[in-house]
Amino acid sequence: MRDVTITEPAAPKSGVEPSDAEAAKVDAAIDALLAAHDPRTTDPIAFRGARYDHGVAWVHFAEGFGGLNVRPDLNRLVERRLRAAGAGPQDPTTFFIALAGPTIATWGTDDQKRRFLRPMFTGEERWCQLFSEPGAGSDFAGLACRAVRDGDEWLVNGQKVWNTLAHLGDWGMLVTRTDPEAPKHKGMTYFAVDMHSPGVEVRPLRQITGEAEFNEVYLTDAHIPDANRIGAVGEGWRVALTTLMNERTAIGGGEGGGRVVRGGSANDAVEVWQGLDAAARTPARRDALMRLWVRGEVARLSNQRTAAAAKVGNPGPGGSIAKLAMAELNKDVYDLCVTLQGAAGLVGFDYTFRRPEMLDVSGASRGVGYAFLRVRANSIEGGTSEIMRNILGEQVLGLPGEPRVDKDQSWSKVPRN
Repeated sequence: MRDVTITEPAAPKSGVEPSDAEAAKVDAAIDALLAAHDPRTTDPIAFRGARYDHGVAWVHFAEGFGGLNVRPDLNRLVERRLRAAGAGPQDPTTFFIALAGPTIATWGTDDQKRRFLRPMFTGEERWCQLFSEPGAGSDFAGLACRAVRDGDEWLVNGQKVWNTLAHLGDWGMLVTRTDPEAPKHKGMTYFAVDMHSPGVEVRPLRQITGEAEFNEVYLTDAHIPDANRIGAVGEGWRVALTTLMNERTAIGGGEGGGRVVRGGSANDAVEVWQGLDAAARTPARRDALMRLWVRGEVARLSNQRTAAAAKVGNPGPGGSIAKLAMAELNKDVYDLCVTLQGAAGLVGFDYTFRRPEMLDVSGASRGVGYAFLRVRANSIEGGTSEIMRNILGEQVLGLPGEPRVDKDQSWSKVPRN
C-alpha cells in the first residue's frame, strides 16, 4: 500500500554545523566515495563494497572495518546524502546485518571482522539468527543446544525455532550451551555457523499467513571451528545481549520493514479512511484513527530521541520501548483497518505456501488483510511484549525485578518440562 508522507524540507549537504569535525570527516568520505563511484551506474553490491572501503558502511565502527570511528547518529547523514545521489535502499533480505554487524564489531577478533563484515554489508553473505528453542523462548538463557569442544572444533547438537529467513541464510548467529554445570546465564557460548555445513538442516514453519517466513533449524553433529566463536567461552549471554538490543531497536525503528514516515503504520488506516463513504466517517471512528496516528508519531519521535542519545554503537533498553510500542501499535492499526472496511475486510488473500525472499514485519506491502494476520507476530518476534515490559520496568523505570529463583543454580539442576 502507498505511504502517506509529509515532505521534509530540503536539508543542507551535511545537515550539521560546519564546526562539527566528525560530520566533516564523514562528509569528506562521502565526497570521495561519490567521486569514484556513481551509485546510479555502479552495481549495487560493488557500490556497497566501496561504501565499506570508504568507511561509510557503519560510521561508528573502527576505521578499516567499515567505519570512521565517529558517533553513530551520523549514519543518517550517510543515508540521506547517498539516497540524494541515487543510491538504492538496503536489500530487505540483509536485515540481519543490523544485528550481526554490531555484534561482531563489538565482540569479534580483527580476523573475524575482516572475514565477516564486508561481505555481510554488501549482501554477498546473508545472515540469520539462531536463538530461540522449543523449551527456551522468552527464557533465552534456558537454552539447551549443546556444544562440546573437540580440539580446534566444537560439536553441536540441538534445535532452534522461529528462525526468520533462515532458508536464505549463509551464516547464522548461534548461541549454545557449553557448560551445563554453570548457572544458565554463565554457561553459554556464541558462534557464527555456516548454514551450508553438514549437520545443519532448515525446515519451514507454515504460518497463519500461508507462508513460511519462519523456520526451525536442526543441528546434528555439526562441526564449528573455534575460529568462528564470537567472544569468550561462557560469555554467550553478554554477546547475545548486543544482538538482542540491536534487534529490538532495528524492529522498533523500522529497519525490519516498519514505517518511519510521520504517523508510522497508522497511515494505512488513514488510506482506508480516505476511501470510506462520508456516512461511514463517524466522529468515533475519526477519534480512533487520530489516536493511532498520534501514537505512531510519538513512537517515531521517541525512536529519534533514542538514536540521538546513543553514545556508542550499541543501544540500551530504549530499543525495547520502541519495539514494544511498534508491536502493540501495529496490531491496533490493522484491527482498525479491518473494522473500517466492514464486510470487505473479511476478504482473504492468496494463502499459497511460499518461502519469502524478504522481511516485512508489518506486512503492509501485501495489503491490509495480510498485515492484520502478520502483525500478530510482532508481539512475539524479537522478544515478547511481556519481556519488553519487564525490561522497561526494571532497566528504565527502576522497578523491582521479578523473582528468579534459578538464577544462581547450575543449568543442569534447573527443572525443565
